[in-house]
Amino acid sequence: MKYKYYFFDFDYTLANSEKGIVVCFQKTVEKLNIPQKGEEEIKKTIGMPMMDAITHLTGIKNPAEQQLFLKTYKKFADELMTPNTVFFPDTIAALEKIKADGCTTAIISTKTRHRISEKFQLDGYSHLIDLIIGSEDTTAYKPNPEGINMALNLTHANKQQVIYVGDSIYDAGAAQNAGIDFAGVLTGTTTAQELAAFPSVQIIHCLSELL
Repeated sequence: MKYKYYFFDFDYTLANSEKGIVVCFQKTVEKLNIPQKGEEEIKKTIGMPMMDAITHLTGIKNPAEQQLFLKTYKKFADELMTPNTVFFPDTIAALEKIKADGCTTAIISTKTRHRISEKFQLDGYSHLIDLIIGSEDTTAYKPNPEGINMALNLTHANKQQVIYVGDSIYDAGAAQNAGIDFAGVLTGTTTAQELAAFPSVQIIHCLSELL
């Protein structure tokens, strides 16, 4: 087996949290008296760095106003995000197979680590993930490779034995900038054509097709 380390994005790669993200955005803009955006437009920001998503959906660029938005959003997310997040149908089986083969698993995401951990704990699958690096662990977001590089250092992985699996151009760019292989999965809003603009070993429809 070529890969001994499987690194993953979370949203739209391992799980579908669009219902939670959409409702949290909608409640936040309502609370702050900001014009609403449609569900599809909100979904297209999933996987973006949060500040970029805020600016894209609201036009807010002032850091203090962004922080207010984020603080308000997190209050709704504490209540609504995890209950409205579901693993894709083949996620757990894929992770179980990877672990059964003796491989190391990690998640590098712009979502907060504690939110990802909460989902795995709630569903009883914490044993399938060896490392989680979330937004609170990094100072730069994908496509910056900081999160992936942190995972490489913590796992002492050889880059030739690592693959990063994600659904967005941010994931593809991060893998490219980190110098590791990438597999694109079409469970998000990014098209195969958009992912094909980046180096990849696979572009797949679901995790059961991984390698």
